[in-house]
This record gives sequence, C-alpha cells and structure tokens, in this order.
Amino acid sequence: MSHYKPDPNKSVNLTVDGIPVTVPEGTRILEAARKAGANIPVLCDHPDLCKRAVCRVCITECDGRIKTACGNDVWEGVNVVTHNARIISIRKTIVELLLADHPPECLTCIRNKNCELQKLAADFGIRESSFTHNAVDQKPPVTENNALVRDSRKCVKCGRCIEACQEIQTVRAINSSHRGPHYEISAPYGQSLADGPCVFCGQCASVCPVGAIYEYDQTAEVQAALNNTEHFVAVQFASGLTDPLAKELGLAPGSVSAEKTVTALKYLGFDKIFDANFFADEAMKPVLGELETRIKNGGKLPLITSCTPGCVKFIENNYPDLSCHLWTGKSPEQLFGSLVKKTFSGESGPLAVSVSPCIAKKLESRQPDVGIVLTVKELARMIRQAGIDLSALPESSYNTPDGSSLSPKVETEISGAKVKKTIVNGIANARIMLDSVRKGECDADYVEILSCPAKKCTI
Repeated sequence: MSHYKPDPNKSVNLTVDGIPVTVPEGTRILEAARKAGANIPVLCDHPDLCKRAVCRVCITECDGRIKTACGNDVWEGVNVVTHNARIISIRKTIVELLLADHPPECLTCIRNKNCELQKLAADFGIRESSFTHNAVDQKPPVTENNALVRDSRKCVKCGRCIEACQEIQTVRAINSSHRGPHYEISAPYGQSLADGPCVFCGQCASVCPVGAIYEYDQTAEVQAALNNTEHFVAVQFASGLTDPLAKELGLAPGSVSAEKTVTALKYLGFDKIFDANFFADEAMKPVLGELETRIKNGGKLPLITSCTPGCVKFIENNYPDLSCHLWTGKSPEQLFGSLVKKTFSGESGPLAVSVSPCIAKKLESRQPDVGIVLTVKELARMIRQAGIDLSALPESSYNTPDGSSLSPKVETEISGAKVKKTIVNGIANARIMLDSVRKGECDADYVEILSCPAKKCTI
C-alpha cells in the first residue's frame, strides 16, 4: 500500500472537458472540475466529511477510464471528461436504482424540496424508473427520545451518518450491519439510539442527504396549541438565530432581525415572546456562584457545564469518575418553562416553547417544566406555512419577564478576577478535554461543552 502524501505546493496540469486547469497536487477530480466550471452531481460526498466514493453518482472518464470524482485525485496530464452520453446514462441508471429501493413519498416527506436524491432525479429528468419499485418489508419510522426520527426505508446507505458519528463526534452510536441486499445502517446490535451511547447531537441528521434520519417535528403540537384560543403559549427566541432562520427561509444573511422575528412570532399567534439571552444569563448566575464556592473552598475544578443532557449522558457513561465536576442545575429552557408556568398559572394550559439552533436541545423537553423545543428548521416551516414574508415585516419588541429588566450579559468574573474558561466544540474535542481533566493536566477553572463540532473533518 502506498503511503505517498501529496505535496500541496506542487502543481498538477490537466484538462477538464477540454479546458486547461492547474491545481495543487492532492486535489480531487471533483474540485478540479468545479474550478473548470463543470458541475458533477454527488450524493454521498459532503464538504465536512472525507473521501467516500460510495454512491458512484459522480463518475467521470479519466483518459477513457471510469473514475469517481469524489474519491480520486487528479494526476499530471490527465484528460477528464465530466459529461457525455455514456456518463450520463450510467449516472441516470444509478439514480434509478436508488429510487427503486426508495419509498415514493416525496410529497409527505419532511425533506421534500430539500432532498438531494429528489434533486438528482429532477436533474436527470427521471419521471418513470426503468426498474420495478422494491416494496420490501422494512422497519417503520422510529422516534427516538423525542429528538430524532429514523426511517430506514429512505436510507440510501451513503454512510455519511456513520462517519459523522464515528469520526467527527467519536460517539460510535451508528454503524453498518449485514452485507449485500441486507446491508443497512443501524445502531449496534439493532438496539434503539436511546439505549446506546447516542448523545442526540443531531450531526447524523445534518449530513443525511435524504429523509432517513431527521429531527422529531413538533410543529403540529405547537400549532394545535396556538389554534386553541383557550391555551396560553409563550416562546423564547435568541437574536443569534436570525441568520440561521434566514438561511432556512432562503433569505440573505442580515435580512432578518430579532425584532422582525418577534413580529412573525406574534403573527403566528404566540401570546408572549421573550429574549432567550435573558434566560441564558439567568442560568449562568448560579453556575458562577457554584464556581466561586469551589474556587474558595478548594472544590473540584474545572466546573463542567454542557449544552444538553446528551453531553451529561456522555460524561456519565464514559467518564463516570468526572461526574463530580458536572454542574447539573437548571438550563435556560427549564428556567423559561418555570417562569411561564409560574407567571401565567392563571391562564389555561400555559405552554413554553423554546427555539433552538440544534436538535440536541430537544432532549431538554424531557426535563420538568421545559415544554416544547423547536429547531430553527421547525420554526421556518411554521413561518412558510403561514405565508409570512419575514424580511418585509415591521419590527416589534420582546416582552420583558415580570419583575425583571433585561440585564447585561453575564461576564465570567469572580471577585474582580477573570476566571479561565474553555469552550469545547464537539464530542471528539470533549474527549480530549476530559482526558486532560482525568490526568490532572487541565488548568481551566470552567469548561463548557457544546455538542456541535466547530471544525471540518481533517482525516
């Protein structure tokens, strides 16, 4: 096996569809083609993941030989052909074979109009497949912990979710099993995700090209509460979610403000709209109090907080000896839910709804008083269904919690001295941090673990 490492400082000259191109050594055919203006279709490839070459949709001709564009690097003098009758015919056949093993439920699928397989079918003009649909008896969709839904019928076996779980997050809650026509993506030993090491970070769903795994949609529950005039429904939304919301709605970054979103939430029927940053600051105050106590009394340091119960589960399962470092007080969602329940107890069935940037926060709904947690995607669906043009709305102000004023952001400071704080992104990096804590090599006073990774795969 060759262990040659490409030299990025060395250039490679080639032609792509007759166009001369010069790229650094180690460049994939896919990137070289894009530089030449050729758009090669892909399905298993993902910018945050490594070379895959599983689905074969991206085949090209390189000096007359068939090569996958996502799994092979260019070489000096190669002549790459990205589109001709032979290539298009093979690609179309591959997509038709995938569709033959895929339930025809596009109109009712949560990924309708946002599905990579659906887009490929449209790009290739596939209206009728040459192959008979394989209506084998498969497992029905399974909802896991009110956070994720797995629908194995729609899985195209690209392996993206496996790599995100095993290589990016290092949780290893998803794997493959069996061979040939029985090959499938599953949890180890066929168990549910809830019974395994899964922390419900949602990275598997974020890279899935179809509707095989996705966030548990609770928009119908929220809409039912909003439609019931006897119910009181409050929501918290953070200003930092405006750009992700704009992206989900196909709007330009910066075109949506928190104040416009407040107006949209009022149009949707929410009775009160609160600033989620207020509750984040309120949740931070007891953390600082506990941290100050530990510093003064020689308690266990660093104090570790996490963004979701899933991260707590990860520590308790893999680093039980470090559980004494964990802060397990109330989250912002719990504080908000408690306020809604207490302040509006005179209302009929008060419901707290929190909008979150990620699926992982849905685990909060299992905690007392939290209510419902919606992802930004779910809120975007509700706004689209209501026909609201978010960018054109007037601005409105948040409601202020009774007896409180919106306080400035809490600083990590105790007795005038700055506390050494470390923020860890992703479970893989959390492992490194926790290993250093276990070895006594971590000099931070306070560690915050976020479930989402900040960097792309570098393998």
